[in-house]
Amino acid sequence: MRTALLQSSGRPGSVAENLKVLDEAAARAAAAGAGLLVTSELFLTGYAIGEGIGRLAEPADGDAADAIAETAGRYGLAVAYGYPERDGDTVYNSVQLVSADGTRLANYRKTHLYGCFERDHFTPAERTVVQAELGGLTVGLMICYDVEFPETVRAHALAGTDLLLVPTAQMHPFQFVAESVVPVRAFENQMYIAYVNRVGREGELEFVGLSTLAAPDGVARARAGRTEELVLADADPVLLAVSRENNPYLRDRRPGLYGSLV
Repeated sequence: MRTALLQSSGRPGSVAENLKVLDEAAARAAAAGAGLLVTSELFLTGYAIGEGIGRLAEPADGDAADAIAETAGRYGLAVAYGYPERDGDTVYNSVQLVSADGTRLANYRKTHLYGCFERDHFTPAERTVVQAELGGLTVGLMICYDVEFPETVRAHALAGTDLLLVPTAQMHPFQFVAESVVPVRAFENQMYIAYVNRVGREGELEFVGLSTLAAPDGVARARAGRTEELVLADADPVLLAVSRENNPYLRDRRPGLYGSLV
């Protein structure tokens, strides 16, 4: 499945403008043959917008979700987008996956919150593995800091995730996560990982870009630079099957030895 990574911070503070950016990216991705478009963390609103997070948060089935479903249906590709999700008085840092016909397939709420800003504005969720079937692949959802915990990615691997989508807001000086950690996670868990970052400055934060689609052989099949761009690469189920046969980490595990980890 050809996967498009939208490395962009959009227009922080403006849902309407970010929907336009997403629509334009979807048109370009579809024209390039993509079946899936993935955005960065909190793409819908912006990340470093302070109290604007609560003001702009929407339900999973809100107006923005309807607009993105319409975009997905118009261009015939699935879309995974980051947004602040309101559920009553609670706000989550979420990612939602919409199918090419506009159906909402899965919604994941971030489980590991990073830093005081996120802990002040969001509630951590309790469900680690959220998946959906898409294009013959089992697609899993995760957000940024979550992928830095080996246990979370391994949980996805054990649940059968083939392609893990990770909208992120990775900032300086932690670029080694995109450069090194993510490809290693893909290799040790035998899956594809689409790690899609914000870029540029927001307030005092500098996002480093370097979005990547890492393959189960540990090689980056696509790698963005440090500017806004749309990069594409294929998640190939044939390569995945061959890699899993040659690197049988999951089959060779000895769970009885790992009890001390929990």
